[in-house]
Amino acid sequence: MTGWRRLGVVVPSSNTAVEREFPRYVPEDVSVHASRMPLESVTSEALDAMSDRAVECAALLAHADVDAVAYACTTGSLLHGPGFDRELEEALSAAIDGPAVATALSVDRALETLGVDRVAVRTPYNEELNAREREYLEAAGYEVTSIEGRGIEDNTRIGALTPADAARQVRETVDPDADAVFVSCTNYRTLSAVEPLESDLGVPVVTSNGATLWDLCRVAGVECEGPGRLFR
Repeated sequence: MTGWRRLGVVVPSSNTAVEREFPRYVPEDVSVHASRMPLESVTSEALDAMSDRAVECAALLAHADVDAVAYACTTGSLLHGPGFDRELEEALSAAIDGPAVATALSVDRALETLGVDRVAVRTPYNEELNAREREYLEAAGYEVTSIEGRGIEDNTRIGALTPADAARQVRETVDPDADAVFVSCTNYRTLSAVEPLESDLGVPVVTSNGATLWDLCRVAGVECEGPGRLFR
C-alpha cells in the first residue's frame, strides 16, 4: 500500500470512543475522519431518528475523499432487523462512491469469519435494545446463549465506561456455553480488553469497534493490526 489513506466513520454525536480507539490500530499513513449524527439517548426512537442523517453525514465525508466509510453504531444498524443493515451500506457506499460497512453486518462477518455458532452478548443497553440485538443475531443464524446489559440510555455515560468496565462485565457473567463473546456498542471502549479476555476465557472476543474497524480496513484495502483473534 502506498500513499495516504483515509477512513471515514459516521458516528452518533455523543460517541466519544470510536475516535479514541480506531487511530491506535491503523498504520501511520492512514487517518480516521468522523461525521456525526445527532444522538444523546440510546433508545429505539432516538436511534431511528438518527439514521435519517446517515447519508448526509457520509456525503460530507466524501468531501474529504475517504477511501471507505463505516456506519459505526451497532443498534442503529440492526434496529429494523436483517436487510436494513445492507440498505445502510448500499446508501453510504453511493454517497461516497466507495465501499461502506455497517457495524451490525461487520459483527456478523466477524463471527462468521471466526466460525462462531454460539455467542454470549454483553452490552450497556436497556432490555428493549438487548431484545432487538438478540433477534438480529438469531435471525443471522447464531445461538445467543445469554445477553446481559447495563441498562444505560445516556450515551455520554456509556462513553465514560472504561475497557476495565467492559472486561469486568464479561468476567462477572462468564457463560461456559458460548464459543465466543460479543461486547456490543461502538461507544463502549473495549479494544484494549480484548486480548486479556481472550487469554482468560479461551474463546474469541468480538467487540463492536473491533469488528467495525476490521471490516472497514478490509474493504479499504488497509492492513490493520488490531487486537485479538479476529485481526490475526
